[in-house]
Amino acid sequence: MEKLRLHQAQLLIKEAGKSKTTGEKFKAPKEGNIDVKLFGEILDELIEAEEFIYSSRPSHKLNENDANLFCGKILKVRTKIDSMLANFGVIEKESVEEEIKKLSDGLLILTSKGNFRKMISKFGVDAQQILVAGVPLEVEDMKIINPKIPEAALGAISKKIEHVKNDISRKMSSLSLEKILVIIESDKASELLGKRAEEIYNANVVTLDNLKDLTPEEFKDIITKV
Repeated sequence: MEKLRLHQAQLLIKEAGKSKTTGEKFKAPKEGNIDVKLFGEILDELIEAEEFIYSSRPSHKLNENDANLFCGKILKVRTKIDSMLANFGVIEKESVEEEIKKLSDGLLILTSKGNFRKMISKFGVDAQQILVAGVPLEVEDMKIINPKIPEAALGAISKKIEHVKNDISRKMSSLSLEKILVIIESDKASELLGKRAEEIYNANVVTLDNLKDLTPEEFKDIITKV
């Protein structure tokens, strides 16, 4: 039985390598170690995707919103499977930037630092998926950040907050984004932004000591867990 399975696997890889529908060529596997953590993440994503099979009975037809969610999970699985295959030399290992581009698909990244937008765009994230919030998400938080702020100034800030929330809704809808990741530094304004985003949008919040020290590899690890 074991020899049969091995033979079938070898044939599958050989035939996949001949595929005319893709420019990617599969190679014979080389010796390597199974990334057990990554394998577990693949199974978790598949279990979540499996829910759509049950919720769409009996036709298994998905509306546009559910199709986006389902395909998003399948694409995450595909990315992680590609990474595992690369570990065994079956396919060429992608650059970190290429991996980030795939992993960030369906993700809106919110930050309070303007220079961070340019940095993670270079990492591989589509600039359209990055939003800089120069104000908190609730006008009351401005009073916490600056207790001495004049009441007259709160009206203008309230309008800016409305613009930020509109931008979030517009991007989530027009780009078919599913989740929000807030990446901030540990200062009062940023922490309030993260707290409100978590309350309002059920966002994932990551706090770092210094955003400018973040490497592409560290950023990839962060978005892999979202």
